[in-house]
Amino acid sequence: MDLRVEKTKQNIQAAFLDLRRRKPLEKITVKELCQGARIHKSTFYAHYEDLYALSDALETEVVERVIFGLPRPEDVLEHPGRFTQELFRSYAAQEETIQVIFSGSRSGRLVEKLEEGLKQLVFRQHPEYAQNPDMHIFLSYTVYGGYHAYIRSRDLLREQVVELISQFSERGKDLLDQRAGRPAPLAPEERG
Repeated sequence: MDLRVEKTKQNIQAAFLDLRRRKPLEKITVKELCQGARIHKSTFYAHYEDLYALSDALETEVVERVIFGLPRPEDVLEHPGRFTQELFRSYAAQEETIQVIFSGSRSGRLVEKLEEGLKQLVFRQHPEYAQNPDMHIFLSYTVYGGYHAYIRSRDLLREQVVELISQFSERGKDLLDQRAGRPAPLAPEERG
């Protein structure tokens, strides 16, 4: 990509984030964004259809950083507890930007995009699961359930909340295995 084009996009995004820190998306105008980015409106429209397209592009970029920042995304199927912990760490690394971009009317978009991105990743690696309703439910539960439990428990110790959510994810995988006819792993107290 042309360096000037990349620099212009960075200026647009930085101006947008600055405005989003101060006001909801619906209150931002292209005119004020262009003033902040020091560009003409035609330059903005050469890159984005409108402010919602810009917001959507930034949301997607952040979610991709969260998902592709995971050291072992395949753990969602093999070790969902560990995956859940890594997902929350990756989320925490982007938390400031997430709070800005996914605020107000855009707040529900984070979990929607996380679920969509996770399913794309899993089904690309395991196309045999794409038509499996149990897998869709498990992945939706992992993202939506974990996220909402985390958000609603913010006043508790973060590590304890993430640990408990991780344990629920492991139990969900055990149930998924049982439904698929695979034996559930022995609990630690049963092994020894």
